[in-house]
Amino acid sequence: MRTVGRVVLGVTAVAVVGVAGLGAYNLYTGLTGGDRGPGHDGPVSASEVRETARDFLAAWAEKNDVRASQLTNDAASAVAALSGYRHDGHVAKLTLKAGRAQGTRVPFDVRADISYEGTRASWSYASELSVVRGRTTGRPLVDWMPSVLHPELTADRPALRTGLAAPPSVRVVDRDGKELTKERYPSLGPVLAELRKRYAAASGTGGRIEVWAAGVDDTPAKTLHVVAKGRPGTVHTTLDARVQSRAEEAVARRSGASVVALKPSTGEVLAVANSDRTEFNPAFQGATAPGSTFKIITSAALLESGKVTPGRPVPCPKTISYQQGMTFHNVEDSENPAATFAQDFAASCNTAFVSLAGDLSDSAVADEARAVFGIGLTWHVGVETFDGSVPTGGGDDKAAALIGQGRVQMNPLTVASVAATAQTGTFRQPVIVPRSLIREEQAKTERGLSPAAVRQLRSMMRLTATSGTAARAMSGLSGDIGAKTGSAEIDGQQTTNAWFTAYRNDIAAAAVVVGGGHGGDTAGPVVRDVLTAHG
Repeated sequence: MRTVGRVVLGVTAVAVVGVAGLGAYNLYTGLTGGDRGPGHDGPVSASEVRETARDFLAAWAEKNDVRASQLTNDAASAVAALSGYRHDGHVAKLTLKAGRAQGTRVPFDVRADISYEGTRASWSYASELSVVRGRTTGRPLVDWMPSVLHPELTADRPALRTGLAAPPSVRVVDRDGKELTKERYPSLGPVLAELRKRYAAASGTGGRIEVWAAGVDDTPAKTLHVVAKGRPGTVHTTLDARVQSRAEEAVARRSGASVVALKPSTGEVLAVANSDRTEFNPAFQGATAPGSTFKIITSAALLESGKVTPGRPVPCPKTISYQQGMTFHNVEDSENPAATFAQDFAASCNTAFVSLAGDLSDSAVADEARAVFGIGLTWHVGVETFDGSVPTGGGDDKAAALIGQGRVQMNPLTVASVAATAQTGTFRQPVIVPRSLIREEQAKTERGLSPAAVRQLRSMMRLTATSGTAARAMSGLSGDIGAKTGSAEIDGQQTTNAWFTAYRNDIAAAAVVVGGGHGGDTAGPVVRDVLTAHG
């Protein structure tokens, strides 16, 4: 059943009847059977003023825009304006009450029921119309002007519109409810913007809805009525404001630095920060060689294959080539002919790892990365991410992949997740918002690390943190600790990218410093700062 508007004259309610009962209008001439004819002239009478105002208001309230417009002296302008009032003004119901005529002017009260995207509200205001005699027909007609619809409408702002006055306000808060802002946490700018965009609908937000007078170019010119003041929404995240603050400070001291911290027990992201303030988020979206931090995955594949144990002797020569291919070397051409596999890992010996390439199939490392560490699966973190890539290949590609070079591509998010998986033995897909907010299915690996591999890998990462290449950065840290450094050679760069990843109790972090050189020297302090912010 449709809603019917009504017009009230004076203090007496007059029901608005159907269109047929009000007479059939000729669209082109505006003539009806009640027309007085073109010969009628002279001032409009009091009865003509009352009757014309009554008929016009009745047709307007009934939503019969054509008929109402034909009771004006500018039907073309009136019909467009009346239709726009209802449709663009989102007026669902209209009640009009005429006051006592004052000469040719008739004041009237308007009650418009506004309905906009599920929000309904009533709006009341006063307006007036004037009745004049038509120059060609001699009929009494409403002198049409935009102010008939509302007294604030003019020739410069002739239209009435209802809509959102501003984008809905959405607060983003950390895991404890503390608000996160771009001003306080500068590198979160693009992350916060994406979170607001993705989860505004689920945040409980309600935008400010206004009725406004629109200019001739349809832009808002003046607010006429506030339908709803709006309410801010809230997007909850897994971020920790304390860890985020420490991460911001750490990357701010180094150009080209990015860091991510997460909880190994849950996969929840605690912090993400970048020194470069752009719309691109390299900590989540970057794709570059991870260098020797990738040896965590290579070691897992070797340990699970049974080809090595931490105590097995694996010499570390200065240089080596695989299948007479390219020559690989160690940082500063270091060597240790008597090294064990654990010592190779702790010293980040490239040549020792390349020497083991023949013990693995061409797909072994890529399979381990995907099946155990989730690298190459499609992650749904809550914002856009690059989830890592470990291509299958033989020859030089295979040898380079073992040490995180060649076509292997990762970022601090994926490397931090690798460290977390090494600590717990189980891949937990990282998330930055509660999993209940993410509609897509979370990435799951085929299996976890074998218990023996977990123990062995953790012992090697602890050795690296206490007496290997990560020892200086991890010095003095207590609890369950493990680490791995990396230096990745990048074409076109004179200095290697510095990498560092580590865990301490229930926090894992990874950082890269573009052109930073040794991982322990530049990326290591970034990770340490983050680890010490959490217990």
